[in-house]
Amino acid sequence: MTVPVRYELLKRCSHTLARRGVVHTPHGSIQTPVFMPVGTQATVKTLSPFELREMGAGIILSNTYHLHLRPGEDLVAEAGGLHGFMHWDGAILTDSGGFQVFSLADLRKITDEGVQFRSHIDGSPRFFSPESVMAIENQLGADIIMAFDECPPYPASRDYLETSLRRTLDWAKRCKQAHGRPDEQALFGIVQGGAELDLRKAAAEALVEMDFPGYAVGGLSVGEPKPVMYDVLAFTTPLLPADKPRYLMGVGSPDDLFEGVERGIDMFDCVLPTRIARNGTVLTSRGKLVLKNAQYARDFSPLDEDCSCMVCRSFTRAYLRHLLKAGEVLGIRLTSYHNVWFLLRVMEGIRKAIENDQFLAYKREFYDRFGYNDDTAVQTSTAGEDVSD
Repeated sequence: MTVPVRYELLKRCSHTLARRGVVHTPHGSIQTPVFMPVGTQATVKTLSPFELREMGAGIILSNTYHLHLRPGEDLVAEAGGLHGFMHWDGAILTDSGGFQVFSLADLRKITDEGVQFRSHIDGSPRFFSPESVMAIENQLGADIIMAFDECPPYPASRDYLETSLRRTLDWAKRCKQAHGRPDEQALFGIVQGGAELDLRKAAAEALVEMDFPGYAVGGLSVGEPKPVMYDVLAFTTPLLPADKPRYLMGVGSPDDLFEGVERGIDMFDCVLPTRIARNGTVLTSRGKLVLKNAQYARDFSPLDEDCSCMVCRSFTRAYLRHLLKAGEVLGIRLTSYHNVWFLLRVMEGIRKAIENDQFLAYKREFYDRFGYNDDTAVQTSTAGEDVSD
């Protein structure tokens, strides 16, 4: 059988678990560690595929739940899969839609067979099982597809976590059996188990035994304190194969990117850069900047003097604030562009630092400039996240 996705290790950090590598996919090779912009509805909100290529995004993420509801996987398949449908020639990852389904607490019922739920769009009854999700993801045609799993909330009881993990591991087996395009699409297993380290260990061992081409760590950034997330990562990633990619799902603030890389993670995704951009917040090398604040009304400097993106080269804080206050779409387009560019450049800097065995020095320098300390951090918990994002 052809292996559609392959991990190549280039360099290990001598002081941490950070590593520099390449993930080879049918639609190009991805330099890792990598941040994947989220294109939930087959589009990264307000940004075109041409702009994403210009930024150097090698892979984007789309959502199975949303695309199943609208426009439907049959239509996407008829258009040539997601690559043809959205005119994107880079790699694509689709999540299973599990997180969105489980966030519909009042509209779904979980059984061992799958999840019965109602569409948040029109209330129509739907059913997701490992088999149906694989069929949908096969039609969507992404390079990397995720197994259908249950994402438990935080906190959750030990009994709930044990039942949930048993179900997730059973679903992982069923996903492997139902996967119809293993030569073209790499199916990743997802390690769950909440904050219980023995359950994380059991999950990792069971999934490694199933021999997936890549592994994700799920169920984090769902409301738990950051030290808990970091402890779970530090424990879990060494349990995963060194010759396969490791993906931390739904995490993307600058501090979490650094901490995840330090603990051996290769791939990240998060709605954060485009979501906060729509609220008028931008990421700069010296911390967050809330553009709607009155202090920027007559500020004719760029968003970030150290940034080379086209927004910072062309527009002032005062102009961007005006656009946002006036409700002009260009305002959120430009802030979204800058934020995605910023995170892609952070990852580029991390990769170079690992290559030069300077990761910890680069991390300290970034934290000092960004203003991180124990009391300040960009909040990225997805607890209660709107399924429409």
